[in-house]
Amino acid sequence: MKQILVIGAGQSAPYLIANLLENAEREDWFVTVGDLSQDQARERVGDHPRGTAVLFDVEDSDLRAEYIKRADVVVSMLPPTYQNLIAWDCVNHGRHMVSASYREEEVRRLDLDSRRRGVLLLCEMGLDPGIDHMSAMSLIRRVHAEGGRITAFRSYGAGLPSPHQPHNPLRYVITWNPRNVVMAGSGGAQYMEDGRIKMVPYHEVFLHTWPVDVDGMGELEAYPNRDSMSYMQTFGLEHVHTMIRGTMRYPGWSETWAQIVRLGLPNETLRIPNLADRSCREVVEMFLPLNISEGKIGQRIARFLHISPTGRIMKNLRWLGLLDSEPCGCEGNTSAAMLRDLLIEKLALGPDGKDVVVLVHELDVEYPGDGGREPQRITSTLVAESENPGFTAMSKAVGLPAAIAVKLILRGELPLTGSFIPTHPAIYEPVLRELEENGLRFNEKTTPLL
Repeated sequence: MKQILVIGAGQSAPYLIANLLENAEREDWFVTVGDLSQDQARERVGDHPRGTAVLFDVEDSDLRAEYIKRADVVVSMLPPTYQNLIAWDCVNHGRHMVSASYREEEVRRLDLDSRRRGVLLLCEMGLDPGIDHMSAMSLIRRVHAEGGRITAFRSYGAGLPSPHQPHNPLRYVITWNPRNVVMAGSGGAQYMEDGRIKMVPYHEVFLHTWPVDVDGMGELEAYPNRDSMSYMQTFGLEHVHTMIRGTMRYPGWSETWAQIVRLGLPNETLRIPNLADRSCREVVEMFLPLNISEGKIGQRIARFLHISPTGRIMKNLRWLGLLDSEPCGCEGNTSAAMLRDLLIEKLALGPDGKDVVVLVHELDVEYPGDGGREPQRITSTLVAESENPGFTAMSKAVGLPAAIAVKLILRGELPLTGSFIPTHPAIYEPVLRELEENGLRFNEKTTPLL
């Protein structure tokens, strides 16, 4: 019997775990789910005879090694900060790893060691990163096979509340790790447009937006996501004059979040004594300079941020709870932890709510070897709304690619070793086929490039 260890039972994990358990008897698997909250792990496993839930502390090196060496494949659903710990143990014990997070540099450097041990470290097997890479590579490869030359590449991803339901004032819901939402953009961003490289520091990321029309969603706003330039080599697009990877939100999110960033609240470094006993208002006060001391706190915040004290941004900050005077009860000790708790409370999806995941690729293509074929723009779009009760669209889109990868590995149908992201055809071709069979399919349209 093959042993699968899933580490992390948070919001992105339910569909993954359910899929693995659904296939466990037919494939002769046993699934162990480990989480710092054993109750949450038990909830994911239920009473399935082919699964068990265990208490798992990733920072306990002995416990981590003990569970990893028992497994044939380890699936990490933890934040990327823990990816290298898990990868090291997988290499040391000769176990394969699948991760839904961005590949960390330490894991990239394990390529040679993992090859020597016959181990596959497969990262970025979620939605974004994951399905976005696989679908982009499949499209790029097809265009090249047809003699096309890609001159511009733009790719966008989003996880949003469904447009077919009432929205909260921020028009957003938390369907994945809330810490990642809080710290989004903290590393700044870099991209290229019309041959010009653009560098975007953290405090400018959410002010650096542009509209994107998406079939089935209408107009969304995009902001740059991390280092787009690094994907020129990854995708074999070193010659393009435009290279953009962006994140999309409903219009209005970024103008509010930009001011939260400007206040300095997404901070995981500065420790706040006795945070649980302090109010959000008190914490925000700590971030206001001493020379802005006259007037009520709302007026002082608006003066500091140079925004209207009665405008939409200020109303959103109040609705979020940043001016509340009750103790916040936060278990952490940073303003980022306080902000995370507010998002969990205020931006919950709700029992009757639905979410939607969106991916868009936009390629400008020339055909230099075909004089009769005009340049064109290919737009490939995935819009998938939650369907099954108990599973968000985000959970399915993040978990299903990882589950498929586990199946391919355990069947011996993924003959790769080393440190990979899913840009190899041996990975993305079978995974994309099964994703499409499960309703995650792209619609494509072609328009003349003017």
